[in-house]
Amino acid sequence: MNVFEKDSNIFQLLSEGISEGIILVNTSQEIVATNSSAEEMFGYKKNELIGKALECIIPRRYHHKHGGHFSSFMKKSEKRKMGHGRDLSGLRKNGEEFPVEAGLNPFTLYGQSYVMALVTDITERKNYTLNLEQTVKERTKQLTDALEKEKELNELKTRFLSLVSHEFKTPLSSILTSVTLLSKYKESTQQEKRDKHVNTIKSKVRQLDTILNDFLSVERLELGKVKYTIEAFPLSRVINEVVYDANMLLKTGQQIRYPDNVDEVVVTFDEKTLALALSNLLQNAIKYSPEETTIKIIFTITDDNFIIQVVDEGIGIPKKQQKHIFDRYFRAENALLNQGTGIGLNISKQHLENLGSTLSFESQENVGSTFTIQIPKTIKSTTQ
Repeated sequence: MNVFEKDSNIFQLLSEGISEGIILVNTSQEIVATNSSAEEMFGYKKNELIGKALECIIPRRYHHKHGGHFSSFMKKSEKRKMGHGRDLSGLRKNGEEFPVEAGLNPFTLYGQSYVMALVTDITERKNYTLNLEQTVKERTKQLTDALEKEKELNELKTRFLSLVSHEFKTPLSSILTSVTLLSKYKESTQQEKRDKHVNTIKSKVRQLDTILNDFLSVERLELGKVKYTIEAFPLSRVINEVVYDANMLLKTGQQIRYPDNVDEVVVTFDEKTLALALSNLLQNAIKYSPEETTIKIIFTITDDNFIIQVVDEGIGIPKKQQKHIFDRYFRAENALLNQGTGIGLNISKQHLENLGSTLSFESQENVGSTFTIQIPKTIKSTTQ
């Protein structure tokens, strides 16, 4: 006879008032008594656990170690939390596992040794902890990202101020020098010298105007205040204007090879955007190519696109830095001695992409670069 049957009323009275699950086992690890909380917790009916091996409520992967732990515990015969420092799991009748905490209390009754386990289902606590850890992890990542972004913005601000200071200071110094020298050439026979300095002033003013337009274009793009006018126009008109302006910047022996197949081509696009992009590419090709080189403009047509390429024989872009070439204010390490804001390619690409076009490139250091504008033949009117 189960010794607990002698005192079943007392056991039921005491155990049913406890929210934790109570499971009593003998030295053979046989369950001899439970309360309703334990039965509900493990998914069994009333008294269904009585007589079953304790392993029926322990996941199978722990069975090979459990016997040794139990024997060691019985020898020491002291109260303690089972699995202290380890995650414990219980096994329901339907095979479902769930996290538990278990306090073990050995005792002797009627000359026989038993262990009473107080079992608590900690699923909600575990989930709360996991959710809290995930939330902390996400918040930490957000904070780290925010700090990194702030750091990048501060670096960008510093680089921008340095850039503006340098890019404005150089042409302004040239203008001031030319103006000062002009005042010294008062004789009519010195007109050639005056013209030289007047041309320098004009060139530097155009340079400042370009820089200002680049900065204004960046601001309009960021604020979403760019308006595009989509209309049909002769491609030759844009190329002629861009090449005319670029010719003034050519170094000794440099030349621009004009495409011979654009005279009859009509493009439907935003004319200013195309002129801006082409002008930027040509100016870069001139700036980063040595004297006595040829810069080619190549035009091709596919079934879906107009393709314009600017090919130079310049310094090229280092392979490891090519992924940054369209980043705002970025300048390759081999181009730092040349004047430039690092804005032109960035805004050209953004404008073109806003209109469904693309700007890409191929480059090899010390060989040259090819920049490609691809414009769809069909484009819808758009405003940003």
